[in-house]
Amino acid sequence: MTRRDFLTKWLAYALALLPVWWLESFVCSRFTVWGVHPMLLPLAAVAVAVLEGGTAGAGFGLAVGILWDAMTPGVPGFSVVLMACIGLGAGLLAQYALRQDLLGCFLCSLAALAVIDGARVGLRLLWRTAPAAELFSLAGREIAWSLCFVPLVYLLFRWVFRRVPKATVI
Repeated sequence: MTRRDFLTKWLAYALALLPVWWLESFVCSRFTVWGVHPMLLPLAAVAVAVLEGGTAGAGFGLAVGILWDAMTPGVPGFSVVLMACIGLGAGLLAQYALRQDLLGCFLCSLAALAVIDGARVGLRLLWRTAPAAELFSLAGREIAWSLCFVPLVYLLFRWVFRRVPKATVI
């Protein structure tokens, strides 16, 4: 793969991330379902990881984590590290244990959202900001609502994946 192909590929993925970010930030944030907003940026990181593999998934997850960290309050840097690890894990899981398709993306997205919300619940339980039952209920609703967007996000990134240059193996 030439340098130009490499840059074209990742520019295409970055441009595909923009509508996902816009949808999460400006559309879904205005409407609540079950009292929660969906998390779409982690789904984008998982979709690219499922399609491209572990290493590329970690790199894209790092970039998504930087964007997500910039737009959400919380522990600075936590999202960056978490999304890089999720990208790596989802990519390796899809590459070696699951299929690299919509079902694999759905299962990896479920695992990623469970890890993210598990970390959030754990921190809030540690800080004693709310009862455990309320936190787990909120996390479950957020995961369920976010999973409704997996097909949309996956199909967008699969469309890009089919049109970008692939590495050649000789």
